[in-house]
Amino acid sequence: MDDSQLEERLTTACGIAREAGVYAAGKFADLGSLTIHSKGIQDMATEADIETEALLRRSLTACYPEDAFLGEESCDGFTSEPGQGVWVVDPIDGTQPFISNITSWCIALAYVVENKTLIGVVYDPVRDEMFCARRGGGAQLNGRPLSVSAAQSLADGLVGLGYSNRVAPAAALGPMERLLAAQGMFHRCGSGALSLAYVAAGRLIGYYEPHMNAWDAVAGGLLVREAGGCSNPELEQNGVLDQGCPVLAAASGVYPALQDVVAGP
Repeated sequence: MDDSQLEERLTTACGIAREAGVYAAGKFADLGSLTIHSKGIQDMATEADIETEALLRRSLTACYPEDAFLGEESCDGFTSEPGQGVWVVDPIDGTQPFISNITSWCIALAYVVENKTLIGVVYDPVRDEMFCARRGGGAQLNGRPLSVSAAQSLADGLVGLGYSNRVAPAAALGPMERLLAAQGMFHRCGSGALSLAYVAAGRLIGYYEPHMNAWDAVAGGLLVREAGGCSNPELEQNGVLDQGCPVLAAASGVYPALQDVVAGP
């Protein structure tokens, strides 16, 4: 697939993400009407997640019927053919903030072929911020080029930290303690995809989460790399679409120091 074809797909993906964001924002404005159910400890879903994902699936499938679809709310039984493109989607990343009437949530979607992320889109409907990237084509926010922070020290800014109950608490507490000891400071917004977009935009100098699923991570990982930053190679290794992996992404000047914080003694 050449650059012009990828650019067309990126434009289409941004339009679909915006459509889904407008729909989800309507649900966000009427939280009292939502039915909420638990998928596990601190892992919630609503009909807004399910319906937004259905909208994304319909729109992407109508445009690209040859592609596979992997969504958070319908991931059971996912299969794809060798070499087949896959749209990887989180309809509402940050569901807990969403249902708590906190604005740190987003729509995340990526186009992946043979474990290489070719397109990444993170859309924040509340702020109308469209973060997007094409592999080899740079990253943008609402049409303006993005660049990671110029920070050279962990003391130069905020590092986003994420956590889920898929790992033991020590997996997050150890890096947090070492970050503070290194004169850094942490930030948590409740959306890993949005946090990765903030690294790409230079708002955060880095982000670490001990385990993220593909639908949370791959779009933001491409944003960071295309904005001049670094991410751990597991994001594009075999198996990330099936089982997830740790995620470490940062501005180039602090990536080695953040690696040390994560690795520990």
